Amino acid sequence: MKEFERKQLLERVNREAATVGADIPDSIDVQGEEIELQNFVFEIKRRDTIPPGERDRVERAKKNLRRERLQRLQQIEDGGIAYEEGVDLAESIVGIDRALNALEQLRPVDVEQEAEVKETADQKRWMKFLKQALGRENTGGPSRGRGGGRL
Repeated sequence: MKEFERKQLLERVNREAATVGADIPDSIDVQGEEIELQNFVFEIKRRDTIPPGERDRVERAKKNLRRERLQRLQQIEDGGIAYEEGVDLAESIVGIDRALNALEQLRPVDVEQEAEVKETADQKRWMKFLKQALGRENTGGPSRGRGGGRL
């Protein structure tokens, strides 16, 4: 591969909008294991959130995809491959990036549940505060300064 071809491929892979219009590969060989990447991403993405039981699987997949992306990028950077192979690697890197973007957009279910629990707890604390504040005002009789009328 010629130097300008290598630079062209690297620019294509590192372009900010490289994944726009790119397809997630049907399958990809990651760390010697064939993964049905498109099915995996669509299966997880269909849920909008990552169920607790799937979180480890998704995190492991993202980690392996990042590692595979880096290895493929290094092959292009080294330049010891034919241009056609570099084009195939660049396309696969863009597909990996597309899959990673889709997986990164998902939120874990626990985050949503945690937010709901915190909001509920905040509402309970606020209601308790209001009841205490209003309860002191409605205990009967006028307030007598700081001590609340106790001797």
